[in-house]
Amino acid sequence: MSTSINKTNRFLALDVFRGLTICLMILVNSPGTGADIYPYLSHANWFGFTLADLVFPSFLFAMGNAMSFSMAKLKTTPASKFYKKVVRRTLIIFLLGYLMYWFPFFEWSAQGFSLKPVAETRIMGVLQRIALCYFFASVLIYHLNSKLVALISALILLLYWCLLYWFDGNGGVLEMGSNAITRLDLFLLGEGHVYKKDSVPFDPEGLLSTLPSIVNVLGGYFAGVYLKKNGNTFKSIAVLMVAGFLIYTLGQWWNLIFPISKKLWTSSFALHTIGLDLFILATLVYAIEIKKVRFGVYFFDVFGKNPLFIYLFSELFFITLRLIPVTKNHDAFEWFSEAIVQQIFPGALGALITGVLFMLLCWFVGLWLHKKKIYIKI
Repeated sequence: MSTSINKTNRFLALDVFRGLTICLMILVNSPGTGADIYPYLSHANWFGFTLADLVFPSFLFAMGNAMSFSMAKLKTTPASKFYKKVVRRTLIIFLLGYLMYWFPFFEWSAQGFSLKPVAETRIMGVLQRIALCYFFASVLIYHLNSKLVALISALILLLYWCLLYWFDGNGGVLEMGSNAITRLDLFLLGEGHVYKKDSVPFDPEGLLSTLPSIVNVLGGYFAGVYLKKNGNTFKSIAVLMVAGFLIYTLGQWWNLIFPISKKLWTSSFALHTIGLDLFILATLVYAIEIKKVRFGVYFFDVFGKNPLFIYLFSELFFITLRLIPVTKNHDAFEWFSEAIVQQIFPGALGALITGVLFMLLCWFVGLWLHKKKIYIKI
């Protein structure tokens, strides 16, 4: 007998999935210093795949899963109300991402404090990509039926494949400095507004590479729609796993001619991560909804209640710690990692433990909000 997912269960499984992605996102973004981190917690240099590369697409997938519930109501509202809500949320998330990269807004020089130049502030980024993906996925879902949305998803991946090779500036080898993403970002945004911490100016959350990431959101949306319609049964879980296996396999096949790359967000990468996320979602639904496993659920649930706020807090707090000098050669974060943690746990383990401790600090902020029943919705 089919059992529908009620509101409480739906939010529990969904929040655990989102919480897991936020937990890993903080861990990946704030490892300790003084030693190399474990390879699986570092993004692949260019082609290839690590655990760290799964985190961001999983958050987009989780956002799409949540949209399968929220869009059910929005699809029945007038277009004016729909666009007012969607555009407002898009602009707020995008602006928060932009301000995060501009933070702390002022800088110190020999002449004193001055406003950080806007001309050197990165425009795109994680939150900005989330905002754009949310907007375009919402518009597609609102105006089109599921079959057309699925068809457009496939066309986006095919079109992106063609665009990257047709407009590559170095014969289709997809090098960092000459690929179509870099060239478009430099042309539209300028070198001052792109990510500069790689070997050359290149934005891993560029304008063009946002296209295939929309498909990750739509993949999560379709998974949520299927579970809403069919309930949390063994058959539903099996279907999600089979779909995940087929999509993952297609991604591996595409990888042979269009290599998996998180920084390029290649079409094979999109399919690869959607397939894995379907497995993870099916496993969580099985464990939480059917087997009623509760071990570790509360921990990730806390992260999942305020995901965007906790992520934003973690980034701003990390930036702040890196601005506070403690010794001549160490800021506050480096001092804690190298003078304390590394002395007890040297090497990669110490870097991992520093990241875990930072993540737990962010968790306690989320716990306080949860205890106070404060849920910050953007």
